Amino acid sequence: MDTFLFDSLSAYTTFFAITSLILLFYELGYQIAIRRYLKKNIKEPSTLGQISGGLLGMWAFVLAFTFSIVATQFRLRKDLVMEEANAVGTAFLRADLINHEDGTAIKKDLAKYIDIRLQVLKSLNVKDAIVQSVEIHKSLWARITSVAVANPNTNTSLLTQAINEVIDIHEKRVTAGTRTRIPHSIWVTLFIISFLAILSIGMQAGFNKSRRLLMIIPLIMAFAALSTLIVDLNNPQSGSIKVDQQPMQSLQKSIQEEGF
Repeated sequence: MDTFLFDSLSAYTTFFAITSLILLFYELGYQIAIRRYLKKNIKEPSTLGQISGGLLGMWAFVLAFTFSIVATQFRLRKDLVMEEANAVGTAFLRADLINHEDGTAIKKDLAKYIDIRLQVLKSLNVKDAIVQSVEIHKSLWARITSVAVANPNTNTSLLTQAINEVIDIHEKRVTAGTRTRIPHSIWVTLFIISFLAILSIGMQAGFNKSRRLLMIIPLIMAFAALSTLIVDLNNPQSGSIKVDQQPMQSLQKSIQEEGF
């Protein structure tokens, strides 16, 4: 699983860190203009304003592009929760199609499976949850293959298909939740463009001999807020924005009402 500098930080700490970093870039540009150019009586380059505007546009574009990536990933994780709830629910119902003993055992495994999936929200470690889920998959598959070999018919075929779908969607959720992250190359590109954009704005302020903090701070905070949102969405395990698990919770409640 990819890791990133801000993964272990809270959203508030991330926002403060990004804001501070951007302000540092701005001050660096300001000091470069004041100490390096104005002391030598070098006038502001006529193209500096155009360069700053172009870099700001590029910065905004890359932020929007990055946000679209994490928004798509978030929507995918949300859709997969619904798909998994439907798949588990279907397998649970189709367990009634085979003999009572094996059907009951499969239902118990599926009920335990849902409990494990939802425990991740509270206390269970993600890696432990994946290991336990795979163990249940093995148990389910061993039982249904045994039943299917002993009694090959339409009912066992339908249940086999349902359990296979549960296993497939689990892999999709693992991939979407732990392995699908924004590539490091995009983060590096975003960092470089951010640095150049805010550095050029700071240099403009330096040539004007005015930091213009009342104007620049709202801009910096806006970019920092959007960047924080992107970082948070890119970290589904410890980020503050979580995918709603209501479909799985509703299924769990329904199964519990049946005594499982």
